[in-house]
Amino acid sequence: MQFVSLDGVSQGPGSPQEDPSGGFTRGGWLVPHMDATFVDQASDWLEHADALLLGRRTYEAFARDWPQITDPADPFAVRMNNLPKYVATQTLADGEWNPTTILTGDVEAQIAGLKAQPGRDLQVHGSSSLAQSLFSAGLVDELRLVVAPVVVGQGRRLFPDGAAPLGFELMSSRTTPQGLTIQVFETRGRPDFAAYEGVSAVG
Repeated sequence: MQFVSLDGVSQGPGSPQEDPSGGFTRGGWLVPHMDATFVDQASDWLEHADALLLGRRTYEAFARDWPQITDPADPFAVRMNNLPKYVATQTLADGEWNPTTILTGDVEAQIAGLKAQPGRDLQVHGSSSLAQSLFSAGLVDELRLVVAPVVVGQGRRLFPDGAAPLGFELMSSRTTPQGLTIQVFETRGRPDFAAYEGVSAVG
């Protein structure tokens, strides 16, 4: 699950303080476009999660912020705080946002093992660097994008230059009243670029 801008930036959608790493100063770009349709969709997605899989940077930001949200009426807080969290990291020794399990060493093999277990979604929220590793390893089944109608102009992108080629099939798409585009894709493996040779987009 990824929030991105029109220019593909995924860093700091929620607030200026969410992730200022690398000198990023334009956080919070998603918030002006959030509406009830978006909240309902995000809540429905989270309802299908049996666990969260996070990178270190996203985990630390979530672990800082989510435990402070204790309103039982909040559509996300109870589930975010209570779901099992798995953190892919080579630098974090332990996590205090329980229940948390640290994945180190051969992280891809451990994630493949988690995917093989019975249950519902193992969801990646944000964590764009981790997402790139998962795409490259063929461990992503579905990509859920929320695209904000804004060009951020700086920050980490979900698909940076050098990203592994990967094809998708669009399963659904809709636009919220505030202009967010919600898109759901299934992964289809590496594109067959040879199939495009000699194909013209004009006439």
